[in-house]
Amino acid sequence: MASDLTKLLNIKYPIIQAPMFLVSNTAMVIEAMKSGIAGCIPALNYRTLDDLRAAIRELKVAKVEGGAFGFNLIVNKSNVKYKGQLEVLCEEGCDFIITSLGSPEETIKQAKKAGIKVFCDVVDLKFAKKVEDLDADAAIAVNNQAGGHRGGKDPKTLIEELSSACNIPIISAGGVGCKADIDKMLSYGAIGVSVGSPFIASEEANVTQDYKQACVEYGAEDIVMTERISGTPCTVINTPYVQKIGTKQTWLESVLNKNKKLKKWVKMIRFSIGMNATKKAATKATYKTVWVAGPSIEHTKEILPVRAIVDRLIK
Repeated sequence: MASDLTKLLNIKYPIIQAPMFLVSNTAMVIEAMKSGIAGCIPALNYRTLDDLRAAIRELKVAKVEGGAFGFNLIVNKSNVKYKGQLEVLCEEGCDFIITSLGSPEETIKQAKKAGIKVFCDVVDLKFAKKVEDLDADAAIAVNNQAGGHRGGKDPKTLIEELSSACNIPIISAGGVGCKADIDKMLSYGAIGVSVGSPFIASEEANVTQDYKQACVEYGAEDIVMTERISGTPCTVINTPYVQKIGTKQTWLESVLNKNKKLKKWVKMIRFSIGMNATKKAATKATYKTVWVAGPSIEHTKEILPVRAIVDRLIK
């Protein structure tokens, strides 16, 4: 399974354990590295910059040959911690940074000085060309099978479009739950894959057993899009609670979102409420079960160690 991604990150298999808000942690990434793949954690999973710094140092000590680690940065203005997080990452060092939801220009500039590779989430050719012009090391093609905030195009269409028009490598994100899925993404022109949802039901994940078990019991047909978390369509498991509250924004939010002056504040409030509900569902017992996941949980049949999940992906 050697590819340009294995060479780029000096890993054994062309797989990145995708950064997942509330789910990813150092234990998962350490086991990912020991399994020969790369692991990534959202910087926002850490409340303080000191916590982020401690996580980087823990991963540096645990790093083994054939593995790599990185962090995900939300690079738009909504992340008030962004500049501090970027500074810490560049000071401490990591193998790569994945940027999301904004311009990666400053991240690329600072990371290059620190010898850190930068991969940028994109959903179409326009943004892929933009990050290429900014000197990103690769574009992560987020397709319509991804969990959480996903793109609008199917994997084959998106990968082929980007790989034929861009000079930087393309990594595919979304729709991978087994080795056959990886083989397909590579055949379309991707140099590797970013895999998230299959790792939710890992022994190392710091989420409730109920969340993990839901990823076992539900499948691809149980994934729905909701606007009730961040104000932007996001994939969740269609639990009875999600069915009860509905997946569309309320009539009041719909009206207020049409007001240019109020739209920003409405989205911020919706995001705050949604993230709080998601955090409670992921970390403690609650009937308000809003569990983020993608259709690739179809292949999740039991809760396993990270190493066993990687083994399933490569065999």
